[in-house]
Amino acid sequence: MVTKITDGIKISVETLYQPEYSNPTGEHFMYAYQIRIENLSDYSIQLLRRKWLIFDSNGTHREVEGEGVVGLQPIIDPGESHEYVSGCNLRTEIGTMKGHYRMQRLIDGRLFDVNIPEFQLYCPYKMN
Repeated sequence: MVTKITDGIKISVETLYQPEYSNPTGEHFMYAYQIRIENLSDYSIQLLRRKWLIFDSNGTHREVEGEGVVGLQPIIDPGESHEYVSGCNLRTEIGTMKGHYRMQRLIDGRLFDVNIPEFQLYCPYKMN
């Protein structure tokens, strides 16, 4: 698990290779990741947008940007958290992801970005 705290918001990420949805001979490798967003600040916040930078070990990269996460724009009160699971496909057995969430403090409307720590996506057999 990797974690990072930005402006009182803690992001934790766990990953899992999904062989049942992958096809290595077809250069299709599927990964799931679970994100936990913890509000350690004194203010209620809302997650408005996300931006991902996805890097494949063959040198390609792509950006994914959009509203919310898995169709939601959750409000997270102080001391509370929000968790979700999503997925990413790569053309190789190893890659990385990182990015940020655009958040808004509800008390004053202040917008700020929360960094998502870089995390690795890899097939377990590549690490042996």
